[in-house]
Parts: sequence; structure tokens; C-alpha cells
Amino acid sequence: MRINPTGEYDEVFRSFDEDGDGKISPAELRSCMRIIGDEMDLDEAEALVQSFDSDGDGLLAMEEFFRLVEFEGGVEEEKELREAFAMYEMDGQGCITPKSLKRMLSKLGTSRDLSACEVMIQRFDINGDGVLCFEEFKNMMAI
Repeated sequence: MRINPTGEYDEVFRSFDEDGDGKISPAELRSCMRIIGDEMDLDEAEALVQSFDSDGDGLLAMEEFFRLVEFEGGVEEEKELREAFAMYEMDGQGCITPKSLKRMLSKLGTSRDLSACEVMIQRFDINGDGVLCFEEFKNMMAI
């Protein structure tokens, strides 16, 4: 799969590439991150660029930048999924039980009996233990 197939990040890349050389330096990355409200010191920017700099020139070419954007989006999505999982998990067991699912659905205004919650969990319960771990929940949310 090609990153940025619709060209949605092209304009973002150009705005980060302040000097127009077709590459984003750590200083340019830091500057643009500050504009969007995300403070980052130069060492952090250099480390981030180094992590995604596949040709070793210390700069981010367009494709490298797209990989960074996709990665950062995935990190944010993972964080949001973990927060949602914690809301459903409720019992401190590290999993979503039929009982905790029933309780959360009731809070959301969608009342289900315990057997219906068991069936909902069973559909995504890969290992058959009767509960949803985070990975199973993540699979469920991907649908």
C-alpha cells in the first residue's frame, strides 16, 4: 500500500518545508509543531527525524514525512482506543466482561441483558475465554 494515496498530506508537507528544498529539517519540524500547539525541543525533533529518515541525510523527504504522519496518527488512535477500552473494562481485570459491557451499554442508554452481552463478546473473543482483551477489542472497533 502506498502512503498518502490521495495526496492529502502534500499541502501539509509543503507548509512544513519552510525553505522549499523538498525536505523537512528538525528545525522546520519543530517550528511547525509549535505553530499547531505541540511544543518539541530540538533534540526531540532530531530524534523524530532520525527515526523516520530512511536515507540517513538527517532530513525528511516527502515519503518519510508521510510515514511519520501515518505513525503519529496510529499512536493517537491507539491512545483513544485504550481510553475507550478502559471505560468498558471497569472491573480492573484488564478485560471487558459481559457484566462490564452490560453496565457501560446501560450508561450509554443501550440496555442489553447479560446473555446478549455474552453473545456480543463471543463474536470477537478470539481465544474463547469469554472476555475481550485489548487486542480483541481493537479488532472489534476496526469493523
